[in-house]
Amino acid sequence: MRLRILAALAALSFGVLTGCGSQGGGTSASGTLRIMAPAAPGGGWDQTSRTAEQALKTAAPDRKVEVYNVPGAGGTIGLAQLAGEKGNGNLLMTMGLVMVGAIEQNKSTVTLAETTPIAKLTEEYEIVVVPAASPYKTLADLVAAWKADPAKVSISGGSAGGTDHIVAGLMAKAAGVDPKQVNYIAHSGGGEALNELLGDKVTAGISGVSEFAEHVRSGKLRALGVTSGQRLPELDAPTLKEGGLDVELANWRGFVAPAGLSETDKKALTDLVTKMHDSQPWKDAVAKNGWIDSFQTGQQFADYLSSEQARVKGIIAEMGLVS
Repeated sequence: MRLRILAALAALSFGVLTGCGSQGGGTSASGTLRIMAPAAPGGGWDQTSRTAEQALKTAAPDRKVEVYNVPGAGGTIGLAQLAGEKGNGNLLMTMGLVMVGAIEQNKSTVTLAETTPIAKLTEEYEIVVVPAASPYKTLADLVAAWKADPAKVSISGGSAGGTDHIVAGLMAKAAGVDPKQVNYIAHSGGGEALNELLGDKVTAGISGVSEFAEHVRSGKLRALGVTSGQRLPELDAPTLKEGGLDVELANWRGFVAPAGLSETDKKALTDLVTKMHDSQPWKDAVAKNGWIDSFQTGQQFADYLSSEQARVKGIIAEMGLVS
């Protein structure tokens, strides 16, 4: 109930403050394009949003673009605000698998049915890490401690019900630990989870590879496993399957816009994002961050989004992650 009230208030206050909701209208062919990262700075959505902003400066130099953050509840606070922007063709929201899970976990009254799917952008595997000083040298070490006393193994990650949480639940199930006993510490942004790891305040952390990779390479964090089927060329880390846990999962991210767009605005946004995707700065960033290019637009992305909602709903129910 508290979440529903907060979401409603956020949507109302945002519409009042910006004055650019359905009444303000707007066309995506001109004006400032705003990209909402529905999480705190430092995480995957924030990183994707700001990477897109930089790529758009090359792909569409005449178009002003700005990124802003709306953290809270796995992106559902931002989603509620987006729902209040019906018909606004100058707004995109970065989202992905995390939000699909958070909608289920938080029983959000606003869903992705109240958005316009624009494009799926990337996929990224997850990584499980521990602080450099951790006594757990391998995944097997961590699993042994986990099975002995699940409550003593704290796992820091992103939003409740999101990709990191799902990975923790799947790992627990594969290890023979009750997923409901996972001591999972949720955060609205990757920066918070990282600070806990670097401060030795948690046992382990789970996030997208790009968020932890540089700290693994520098020796500040130790990688215990990645959720890919095979080892990743850009990072020296075993897979979870090599460590004895049969878990494989890829996170994904994309863009949605408010509902109620005209066909003209929808096409203009899709064309703009396609131009961004084809730009060299975007391609360079995808390679640098170890992302997987999985670009989809139109009905193909809309169909994918529908199938993901059904799949994630099943996983969360199976893992017992619904509060």
